[in-house]
Amino acid sequence: MAGSTFAYIALEPTGKRKTGFVDAPTAEAAIAAITSEGRFVLEIREQAARKGSSESGDTKRKGKVSRSDLALFSRRLADLSAAGLPLDRVLQVIAEQSESSTLADISESALELVRGGTPISEALSQYPRYFNEIYTQTLRAGEASGQFPEVATRLADFQEMEVTRRSQIISALIYPGVLATTAVGVVIFLLTFVVPRLSSIFKDMGDNLPAATKILLTVTGFLTNNGLFIIAGLVAVFFLYKAWAKTEAGQLARDGFFLRAPVAGSVVRKATVSRFARVLGTQVYGGVPILEALHLAGLSTGNRVFKQSADQVMNDVRDGRSIAESMRDTGAFPPVLTHMVAIGEETGDLPKMLGRVSDSLDFEVDTGMRRLTAMVEPIIVLVMGSFVGFVVLAVLLPIFEAQETVK
Repeated sequence: MAGSTFAYIALEPTGKRKTGFVDAPTAEAAIAAITSEGRFVLEIREQAARKGSSESGDTKRKGKVSRSDLALFSRRLADLSAAGLPLDRVLQVIAEQSESSTLADISESALELVRGGTPISEALSQYPRYFNEIYTQTLRAGEASGQFPEVATRLADFQEMEVTRRSQIISALIYPGVLATTAVGVVIFLLTFVVPRLSSIFKDMGDNLPAATKILLTVTGFLTNNGLFIIAGLVAVFFLYKAWAKTEAGQLARDGFFLRAPVAGSVVRKATVSRFARVLGTQVYGGVPILEALHLAGLSTGNRVFKQSADQVMNDVRDGRSIAESMRDTGAFPPVLTHMVAIGEETGDLPKMLGRVSDSLDFEVDTGMRRLTAMVEPIIVLVMGSFVGFVVLAVLLPIFEAQETVK
């Protein structure tokens, strides 16, 4: 007889509520297996079959969900499950309290599946647009290990940190963005409206114009006469870049450039390593097998270079090598990470070491972002001021020379 998967709620000898699932040929065998571990079964249900086709259609009809909405969903999931509520009650409360109508609908759909015996990780995995593989695999590991509230809490912490980091970056870029937009607007206005109206006056003055004025007139004439071609060329370059960036070679080159970029590359690398370490720590803490945890952590970075390095580490670990040694050989991971991973492997507390590395790198990223912002703002002002000064100089020099000639 083929085995089935049973979702259960049980009490530990300490009185703590535990949820999970177990494979067994019958419900009686499943209860016996759970009881043999010293737990008292409160509820057990056979896992329902997946309803992939209908849920996929629902997913396509759902609206947009922000990162902060997902972080709030995860926080409520963690807090309510840690309070001891059954997962079906948890989803019911989330559906009632969610400010996002999309997440409320998803919670209600997942609630029906969970009440039918489907683990919550599998129920949410039917909405990959909102709950990616990393998210659902982490919850699945928490279910299997009996640490669902703890794992969900770590997942919520990670998502909240990502939302906070994204908000900090956006806030830091607002002022430089306004300055840059203003600078570009001033340049376009001067080159397309102001200077062309003065060019006829300068042409009447003959060829004895200052070099700065000649350069300004040449650039203005080129932009005015070829404006449409320049715009078309920029649009073509943009679409060619998008197509190139979708290729394997393009993604590697682009992501490698981001990591090696002057000044900003260091911040990008630290942020990427921090995300890798935090996801890997969360996965290992939840009981995800180390090979799968390495693969998912590589995916979470969003960087093709680090993904390849993580896959290389995964293959080396599969062959029997240590994680720290494999990371060191790739050359992509900083020494602080490899040393802490080595300590974690020796002490058997890898998640804690990875969390410390991530916290340390997050602090360095915050400091680096503040320095970059402080550096970019005066550079934009300096560049804009230099260009405006050049235009003013190019306009006034012929006038001063004409006055000297008259005298």
